[in-house]
Order: sequence, then C-alpha cells, then structure tokens
Amino acid sequence: MDHDAPVYLHQLPVPGEERYVSLALVNTRFTLSHGPVDLLDDAEAAHLWLVRHRLLPDPVALNGRQFGRLLGLREALRALFASYGVHEVPAAEDLATLNAALAAAPATPRLAWTAEGPHRAAEPDTGNPAAAALSLLAEDAADLLTGSEAEQLTGCAAQGCDRWFLRSHGARRWCTTKCGNRVRAARAYAARKAR
Repeated sequence: MDHDAPVYLHQLPVPGEERYVSLALVNTRFTLSHGPVDLLDDAEAAHLWLVRHRLLPDPVALNGRQFGRLLGLREALRALFASYGVHEVPAAEDLATLNAALAAAPATPRLAWTAEGPHRAAEPDTGNPAAAALSLLAEDAADLLTGSEAEQLTGCAAQGCDRWFLRSHGARRWCTTKCGNRVRAARAYAARKAR
C-alpha cells in the first residue's frame, strides 16, 4: 500500500469492479466524510486511471476533448445504471452517449491463437487509442447491462454513498463492509440518543 497516497485512494474496491471496468469508472466519483472525491478531476488523473486499468498506453496523452468524452461517458453510465436499478427507460442522451462511445472505435473480428488454440476475438480499432479506450468501456457497460449479472447491479444503500456494485447475495445492501458498519453505527447512535 502506498502510504503517501491520499486517503481516498485507499477506498476498498466494490464487488464487481474486478470484472467490469465500467463499474470501476462509475465509482471514480464518490463522497467521503470530508466531501466529494473525483479520481478523474483532470486530464492527467484520467490518463493515469486509464493506464492503470490497461485501457490506454502510457505514452498516449488525453486531450481536452477526449477527457470530456470520458467524463460524459461516466455520467451517462451512472444515469443508465440508475435507470436500470429502477426499471425505467433511460434518457435518450445517456443512451446516445454510450452508443457514440461504442461506435468511436468499432470492433473488428479477428482470429486469435493462444496456447488454448484458435478462437474468435473482436478488437477495437486502435488507430485512435483514446477512442478505443472509450469503446472498450462502453462495450464493458453494455455487457454488464445485458448480461446474466445485470440483476445483481445495485447502488449502495448507505446514506451519502453513491457507488455501484454487484450484489453477491440478495440481502447485501452496501458496497463495502465500511459502508455497512457506518450505517449500523449510525443506527446504534440514534437508538442510544432516543433513549
């Protein structure tokens, strides 16, 4: 653990982020006791996040327009997840943002050959690495929203937490034990105060 890093970088990952990078993207904006935190607060931070998630080669910088598209995709995904959570049709502009990112670097079918043998693969056009990163994020979100794990997608029920996660069981309501402990402590405090 990097002890010199800001405390918000020590946030526990939520269930599902290891399988869906789009879920990790949505959770780059959250709230702590001292206020809101945005891990993508500028183009340099966004570049670092994309590199860490192996979506962008390190030498490729993000320009302002690409950075804006990444933030736009994040907000559209937050809205799409929220619409999915309440079983409503999302706003047309949020869906259009996702579809534009999907189309930014369309996947090309290829034959890949690994130690396990040949298999079909679809790789995004890498002529524009930033567009390819957005396309991969959008594809990942589309897979999440239309896949078998979509029913597990839920927002954290802890007051003040706006992170999304995949429930491992139906009774789970909080993204991390930290949020669950905070809610239980608040309940216990309220009960003591009421006495």
